[in-house]
Amino acid sequence: MSSIAESIAFAAPSFTGRLLRPTDPEYDDVRRVHNGLIDKRPAIIARCRGAADVVDAVLLARKLGLAISVRGGGHNVAGRATIDDGLMIDLSPMKGIQVDAIARTARAQGGVLWREFNRETQLHGLATTGGVVGSTGIAGLTLGGGLGWLMPKHGLALDNLRAADMVMADGTVVRASADTNPDLFWAIRGGGGNFGIAASLEYALHRVGPMITGGVVAHPLPRALDVLRFFRDTCASLPDEAMLVAALQTAPDGSNAKLVAIVGSHCGPLELGDVTFRSLKAYGPPALDAMGPISYSSLNGMLDPAFPKAALSYWKAQFVADLTDDAIRTLIDGFQACPSPMSHIIIEHFHGAASRVPVAATACTMRVTGFNVIIASQWTDPGETERGIRWAREAFASLTPYLAPTRYVNYLEDDARDGAAVVYGSNLARLRAIKTKYDPDNFFRHNVNILPE
Repeated sequence: MSSIAESIAFAAPSFTGRLLRPTDPEYDDVRRVHNGLIDKRPAIIARCRGAADVVDAVLLARKLGLAISVRGGGHNVAGRATIDDGLMIDLSPMKGIQVDAIARTARAQGGVLWREFNRETQLHGLATTGGVVGSTGIAGLTLGGGLGWLMPKHGLALDNLRAADMVMADGTVVRASADTNPDLFWAIRGGGGNFGIAASLEYALHRVGPMITGGVVAHPLPRALDVLRFFRDTCASLPDEAMLVAALQTAPDGSNAKLVAIVGSHCGPLELGDVTFRSLKAYGPPALDAMGPISYSSLNGMLDPAFPKAALSYWKAQFVADLTDDAIRTLIDGFQACPSPMSHIIIEHFHGAASRVPVAATACTMRVTGFNVIIASQWTDPGETERGIRWAREAFASLTPYLAPTRYVNYLEDDARDGAAVVYGSNLARLRAIKTKYDPDNFFRHNVNILPE
């Protein structure tokens, strides 16, 4: 095996980005991902500017015998975007976005964030389903599923993916679409980074905004049982244009008041959004009512302050079979034991177009109507790490009697057992066959890994 220095010199003439080593001044800043709990040190960071650089990075890793990680937005809470002693393929400099307003499509490079994508598409009053936190990367979110405010109306992000240019394990570049390599296209829609690196992604767009109805209403925690019952019952009759998420959280104003909040989005005409959310605004009434007309881009950035970069984070998440009164009480009890004001318990409601797609239509098995619960533990003091992780695990364990089998791959913790079996279920056998075809050596393995047959 050649030395790292010799191999970097070999790659440098064609590589147009930056190849960083631990001795470079930018290295410490670039190696860090969104979750401050993750502190890994790659041997090399390849900061790519285009697909050709991604190819060079793959070939360099092959030459050196290094394992790789791939960073788009670096938002994955389990820290799969980085790696110790391997080669991080960093797509974050790849920011190209092209919108075709006539065809209602957008093509974006793998380092684009959702806030950047939305900014360009909303110039034309267009959008596609994207993350509810604007600093999330489009590639990782889409390949793993891609929930967002538009999913009841327009499906998951992966349901709006029309094609992707993939850099494969041997350094070739192939297109994956319904007409070209359709088996690969099926697999990448939910299979995460197991099959290649998405250098660019093409999406279908829809008429949305720029103004929609959305925002938050909040109540004091002592009313949480009644509020979450109301939330559950309201979700049962929502139109496809609307999505609701509930959260148990601490007020962000420094008062340390514990709250139960309902966040909503209605992507249809403003007058219909007003009618749909009228009962939310009247119930209680809420202590805080910030629900009304809002720009689509603003709604997608509204939750960003609650998940700051460099906060120490550990999540546990899974769907519940039903949001029963007993499950609600268990969630409230768990939150009351929460040690950090930065932590949340989040309840996402799934329904509509995303839930009507057959499980076998894509690799993603998250085709359910119901509720996904996230125990999102966050803190800033490293001395609180053990306590923060313990709270998340204990709160999650208390939900055991109420859990359904489905788990979202993008929320899966790094120490989850049998991760691929848990998230891919009945689709795993087909995914393994496609993995064997496109990546028989399991080069792309720093993920929720699908083993070749």
